[in-house]
Amino acid sequence: MPTLNIGILAHVDAGKTSLTERLLFDTGAITALGSVDAGTTRTDTGLLERQRGITVRAAVASFALGRTRINVIDTPGHADFVAEVDRALELLDAAILVISAVEGVQAQTRVLMRVLRELGVPVLIFVNKIDRVGARYADLVDEIRKLLAIRAIPLTRVEQAGTSAARIAPIPITEHAETLAEVDDAILTGLLDGPAPTATQLVAARDAAIGRGELHPIHFGSALSGAGTADLLDTLARIVPPQADPTAPADGVVFAMDRSTGPKRAYLRLFSGTVHARERLTLRHTDGTEYTGHVTRLDVVPAADHLEAGQIAVLTGLAEVRVGDRLAGSRRSERGTAFGVPDQRTLVRSDTPQRLHAALRQLADQDPLLDLRTEPDGAATLALRGEIQQQIIAATLAHEFGLTAHFAPSTPPPPDRVLSIAEAAEEMGYRAPCPSGFWASLGLRVAPGPPGSGIDYRSETERGALPRAFHTAIEVSVRAALAAGPNGRPVTDCVVTVLRTGFAGPVTTAADFRGLTPIILHRAIRRAGTDAACIAPQSIRDQPPMA
Repeated sequence: MPTLNIGILAHVDAGKTSLTERLLFDTGAITALGSVDAGTTRTDTGLLERQRGITVRAAVASFALGRTRINVIDTPGHADFVAEVDRALELLDAAILVISAVEGVQAQTRVLMRVLRELGVPVLIFVNKIDRVGARYADLVDEIRKLLAIRAIPLTRVEQAGTSAARIAPIPITEHAETLAEVDDAILTGLLDGPAPTATQLVAARDAAIGRGELHPIHFGSALSGAGTADLLDTLARIVPPQADPTAPADGVVFAMDRSTGPKRAYLRLFSGTVHARERLTLRHTDGTEYTGHVTRLDVVPAADHLEAGQIAVLTGLAEVRVGDRLAGSRRSERGTAFGVPDQRTLVRSDTPQRLHAALRQLADQDPLLDLRTEPDGAATLALRGEIQQQIIAATLAHEFGLTAHFAPSTPPPPDRVLSIAEAAEEMGYRAPCPSGFWASLGLRVAPGPPGSGIDYRSETERGALPRAFHTAIEVSVRAALAAGPNGRPVTDCVVTVLRTGFAGPVTTAADFRGLTPIILHRAIRRAGTDAACIAPQSIRDQPPMA
């Protein structure tokens, strides 16, 4: 049975976990709907997740859809736990981006869409909560297209949005013919020269464009009532799972761990090859060291005694396993975090430092971006994203390890500086946006500036070649992107030069340049290298226990 791995992503409180629960129920994988408020959902299994009603760790659930096995990765929505989302990205064959019909597109939504587009992941959009007071329809479609800078088509419309009587109605495929002509030459030829494409041809072109990630369908509905989820499943069933080679050498990555119920259990996504129960596996840590372990148990859905390419399984018996480990024969290149490293550090102390050391080491095995270090006085420091993450870590230490930890106020990171000169660019194609999906062309160069010089913004393009509003959008976006930086630290003392620009008449808007600029700038900075990337933090795993 072919396997399709999909991620459900969204900003906080958009309804990801409720949608996961609804999809499992509608496909017969579960017989009763769980509730986030009641703490009875299948994917929020941790005590703290159930108590607080938020997703902290990515979790996997599975159901059958026709002849395809669907693995659903439910991810956290809170920005403090974006590391869990980041690790899930490499696993995905497709994604469902959930948007609240009331709150609309949020900052986190835009970040997620940008990253998914960069990775080339097909994205389906589900607009949830259509029956809530304040829910929108028509203007929300325009908002999605504009703020996410994507070619999106609503497959359903909403009648009486924002009321308990809200209902879903299908939109005829013929209404999307002109949009489909933008991504399919055969459809364009049929519309211009005839014969006009049939509904079957339009549907085939739509499905192919969705699978290529060039077109994004919008479904409206309610995860709680089930409205619209059948249409979402129908579109999901049309995505063809990627071909995987079970005869190739085993290649996979550990993306999550669970040690709440006994021995350490590792979640492995296999990209190629086969893994059997009781097999000895050699894995490589992110620092390049390798170890060999014996798989004592292998849990696959559906039940089997081996793991095939494309599937996800839970492995038991690998005592030294950490999140981010890869099978030693992996040919897939290591990738950096798509969301940057955490930008705050905090000091952690306890009355029993040795026990704290051991506990934090276990948490660091599950989240390498905690960047656990030992200070000269024996205390520990963590890299965190925010107050909620700190609260969860403190609660975890108390509940799972019986430790009372004292956290000092977080300190902001020092500025980052580029080390060399580098360029990056993307160009629009013929009647097509640039590879990142924006109707704009842009080339940028970064170079180190003198210490204390701050940001020097320049342009080598011809004056008047670009509307002033577009120039302004580029400069504002450059300064905003430098304030965050690709490593989660502000970048300073650098020269940014605009090398070339381009736009497509009435199609391009300032939003295209606002969306494309940080992608190009961060790409150039990564190529130039930064002093943050040269810092080799000393891991607490390599330190003697604290006295």
